[in-house]
Amino acid sequence: MAACARPLAAEYDVKMASAVERTDDLVREYLIYRGFTSTLKYLDSEIKADKEKGFRVDKIIDQLQQLIQSYDLTGLKEYWAYLDRRLFSRLEDVYRPTVNKLRTSLYRFYVIHTVQMKNHEKTQEFFQKQALELQAQVEWRDWFALPFIPAPEQNPTFSPYFSRQWADTFLVSLHNFLSVLFHSLTASPQPVLLSFDSEVQRITTVQEDNEQLRQQLFALQGESRKKDEDMVHHKLPPYVQHMDRLGDTELDLVSSQRNVNMTTPSRNFFSTFLPQTRRAPGKMAPGPQSSPTQASLGRKDPTASAQSAKAKDLPATKDLKMPTVSTATADLATGYPRQRRHQDHEKERKELLSKHPPQSSEKKNDSDSDAQTEAFPEQTDSTNQTRVGEVAGAAVEQPFIKLSQEEYGEHHSSIMHCRVDCSGRRVASLDVDGVVKVWAFNPIMQTKATIMSKSPLLSLEWAAKPDRLLLLGSGVGTVKLYDTDAKKNLYEMSIDDIHPRILSLACSPSGTSFVCSAAAQAAHSGIVTEGDARISAPVSGQLLLWDTKTVKQQLQFALEPGPVAINCTAFNHNGNLLVTGAADGMIRLFDMQRYESALSWKAHDGEVYSVEFSYDENTVFSIGEDGKFVQWNIHRCGVKQSEYSLSQDAVGPFVLSGYSGYKQVQVPRGRLFAFDSEGQHVITCSSSGGVIYRLNKADTGLESVLSLGGHKAPVVTVDWCSAMDCGTCLTASMDGKIKLSTLLAQKP
Repeated sequence: MAACARPLAAEYDVKMASAVERTDDLVREYLIYRGFTSTLKYLDSEIKADKEKGFRVDKIIDQLQQLIQSYDLTGLKEYWAYLDRRLFSRLEDVYRPTVNKLRTSLYRFYVIHTVQMKNHEKTQEFFQKQALELQAQVEWRDWFALPFIPAPEQNPTFSPYFSRQWADTFLVSLHNFLSVLFHSLTASPQPVLLSFDSEVQRITTVQEDNEQLRQQLFALQGESRKKDEDMVHHKLPPYVQHMDRLGDTELDLVSSQRNVNMTTPSRNFFSTFLPQTRRAPGKMAPGPQSSPTQASLGRKDPTASAQSAKAKDLPATKDLKMPTVSTATADLATGYPRQRRHQDHEKERKELLSKHPPQSSEKKNDSDSDAQTEAFPEQTDSTNQTRVGEVAGAAVEQPFIKLSQEEYGEHHSSIMHCRVDCSGRRVASLDVDGVVKVWAFNPIMQTKATIMSKSPLLSLEWAAKPDRLLLLGSGVGTVKLYDTDAKKNLYEMSIDDIHPRILSLACSPSGTSFVCSAAAQAAHSGIVTEGDARISAPVSGQLLLWDTKTVKQQLQFALEPGPVAINCTAFNHNGNLLVTGAADGMIRLFDMQRYESALSWKAHDGEVYSVEFSYDENTVFSIGEDGKFVQWNIHRCGVKQSEYSLSQDAVGPFVLSGYSGYKQVQVPRGRLFAFDSEGQHVITCSSSGGVIYRLNKADTGLESVLSLGGHKAPVVTVDWCSAMDCGTCLTASMDGKIKLSTLLAQKP
């Protein structure tokens, strides 16, 4: 075992030394950039003297002795706490008594030094500061009398600690303990700054693995196509094939495969998960099949009818009723229930298996071919994973593949906000009960922190730098700065008593400041009755800029023509521009270098619910109470560049019907739309999940490319994070459920 451990330890030391050298170069570059020449000189001198490039036991002992000799009790405690956090916490519980004994001896070493130097003030200070911690410990019970003993070095209880032998024994024991600890750990704990190197290596490894898997999938696709060409396919409807061993999750995929257009060759299972180039329509497969036009009209090819004439004398075939393509399309448009479709499938399966008498292979192929022509059932959400449709005879490939969809169900009431942080690793979600959940989804979905506030919470926003901080706006005029790693509030800022509702928060990309929208009390809050969904007059409000370092208000923006509640705010990529949407239907663009309004225009009839910059930041998109999704040119004083109409399911107010005619209505608070990484697609809310559209010109309108689905209640807010290679879409609904959909972009 020892022989095996030595090569591993040597390899680890080599990697650590390489990472340390790269980090040193980065620190040098930063110091030169900032002009810290004196610090750079000290750093270079320290690096030249450093040989081990890691934790050095002798340096740790010297640092502890230096803190004791300078009577720095606070520094001594902090340094020991750092060692405990970085080193001792990694040990097993059986070593905890040894660590406690070493800490007790270290404190006694400090006290004895203050007595020997006759610094009675520091001796008394030690017992005053440590009284609460040490008075409950038996080994310190007699030591509280030490400051009041005239000659403690002659007292039998304390005399051994004044000897040189005890001090040397303690320092050697601590040195040996730390040395054994460093050598016993397979990997010494690294500083946070060094973790970037391991992250770079991990990402590189993952990318290489992804490329290998992609190549394997391409190879499997080619093999599957070759096998499909050699095999003889029986023309049973796909939903009947393998019905006995399909689960609920696979049933959607099988249903979607039934809707593949008959003018193209059949695609195997792996082609769904691989990016495909645009292909011309394939040739008609040999055999009796109907044309596309006839299939869409529910008619048969005369040739096929003639060839299957022997099957017409079967009474079961006459009685068997299959939905045609037109029927399926109508069912899809009217929201045909999934449960009803599954019942119909089961009924058809029973009819096929029970009523049909034995047939010859020729009759079976002919009749099933006809049945398959007529029996294209309604589409499901999974249909979009293959293709959207055909334009001018050419197949249009879908830009995204839904790889997976997971559910986060820790909330028990309707969601108001749901945002991914800048790194794409964590999500913060807020419900109408004021409960905030901070959770991660990679590699597994796990709740990291739960925030429950006494005062109602109305808004949240991730800080840009550092990304572990979360801004929480309340309904009593306060904004909290919460550390999600330490799980505690760092600051609580009082905004305004006259405008207590914090409707929107936006953090500058630099992380030095944030804007806060405060509004006066209104007739309704997040959830209202259906009759109060609209406000007759705009609510008064103000827009403030706060400094995150000093935690003080910098200025208040002027809102023309008068103070009004700002519903939504968004910065551009560098924080030089700020766009806002207000309750009076106005969009205001602020110059953050001059801290003044640059543009403002009337955008919507009613309130502006959500506003965002476009990918190139030459335009602004907005959704308003009037149900319009509009693109505005900011270089031409808010000229309307394109306009799209959305349903109430995407705009709000959102309605959730309950028993006995009860209806719960929620006014939009969170993001109503979000863009992908290239700004060519947008996700919006719907009654059953998020819907992804391709942004086209105004005359062509929005083109739906993928419906994520999965929800049983209206979706009220969405977010789209492209920090990872696979895009992550969040859709949150009124029943407290959040769906996390992982998408893979198919690049041409």
